[in-house]
Amino acid sequence: MRAVLLGPPGAGKGTQAARLADRLSIPAISTGDIFRANVKGKTELGRKAQEYMSAGALVPDEVTNAMVRDRLAQDDVHAGFLLDGYPRNPDQAVELDTMLSDLEVKLDAAIEITADFDEVTKRLIKRAEIDGRDDDTEPVIRKRLEVYSTSTAPLTAYYEGHGLLVQVDGMGDVDDVTSRLVAAVDGK
Repeated sequence: MRAVLLGPPGAGKGTQAARLADRLSIPAISTGDIFRANVKGKTELGRKAQEYMSAGALVPDEVTNAMVRDRLAQDDVHAGFLLDGYPRNPDQAVELDTMLSDLEVKLDAAIEITADFDEVTKRLIKRAEIDGRDDDTEPVIRKRLEVYSTSTAPLTAYYEGHGLLVQVDGMGDVDDVTSRLVAAVDGK
């Protein structure tokens, strides 16, 4: 299984990515982990990414794409992978298609975990309180959800147009969501 996992902040992507990857015996690959590994390893790409992150700017697509390309060339992804946090826009999706074509493989699914924005706002506020994150206020969280919605709509349309989009309700008990994800993946 080669898949991407989409969903708004607070939908449980990280938790579900780890569970689904374990179930499928494939690596869960998050762009955050890729960034941290490159920065920690002081790779050329890591140094470039750090410049943008230190300035509070988004890491440009060409740097992100290059990091993902390097990660997908590693041995542990030959049997499959679950990408969490990439692609974030249609241009990155096109680039991912090119990467996979170069590897002579195809994406099997784009799985979108859907969630009610009011509920995920409550989840994120609670998580911010537990983690002591003063910067995750309700207005900031709502803005992040708005940005996600605006930027992801074209991405979900892209994958829907390619017959790869699978939507799974991300609300409810963690085990129930996992069961729905497994059922959706088994149907692909």
